[in-house]
Amino acid sequence: MYRSFKVLLAIFLFSLVGCVNPFAPKLVEPRQNETILTDQKTIDGLFKNFSYAYNFKDTAVYSKLLSEDFVFVYRNYDLGADLSWGKFEDIKTTYGLFQSASNINLIWNDSYLSIGDSLEKNIQRAFSLTIVFSPNDIIQLQGKANFKVKFNPVDSIWQITYWRDDTYF
Repeated sequence: MYRSFKVLLAIFLFSLVGCVNPFAPKLVEPRQNETILTDQKTIDGLFKNFSYAYNFKDTAVYSKLLSEDFVFVYRNYDLGADLSWGKFEDIKTTYGLFQSASNINLIWNDSYLSIGDSLEKNIQRAFSLTIVFSPNDIIQLQGKANFKVKFNPVDSIWQITYWRDDTYF
C-alpha cells in the first residue's frame, strides 16, 4: 500500500512538472489596456494605427485612416513641382509598397505643431522610416509630414484629410 502511494505521488508530481518545458519560453501576456490597434477615437490612436498599418503592411487598417476626400502631396524634385493624388491612388501606391518591401518600420517622433479644435487639427510630425526591399536594398528616411485630420462624426473616429510629405532625399 505504501508503494502504491509512492507511485501515485510520483505520477501526480510528474503530471504537474511534466507539462513544463524549461527550454520553451512562456507566451507573453498582453498588459492591461495595451493593444497594438486602437479604435481611432483619439489623434494618438490614429497615429498608432498608422504605425501598425505600415509595420504590419495592412492596407485594410491603412484605408480606414484616410477620409474619402483625402489628398496626398509630395515634392517631385526631378520635375521641380508638387504632385498630388487622392485616396484611391494612395491606397494603390501604398499597397504596392507593402507588397514590394520585405520589412517596413515606421516610428513617429514628436509633433512640432498641433493646432486646431475638437473637430479638425493641423499636425506637423517627424518620423523615422526604414524600408527593407532586400538585404542589399534598404532605405532609411528621417522626415517630417504635415497632416490635416478631422473627426468623422459618423464613425466617431479621426481620419486624415491631407498629408504633405516634406521628406528631403
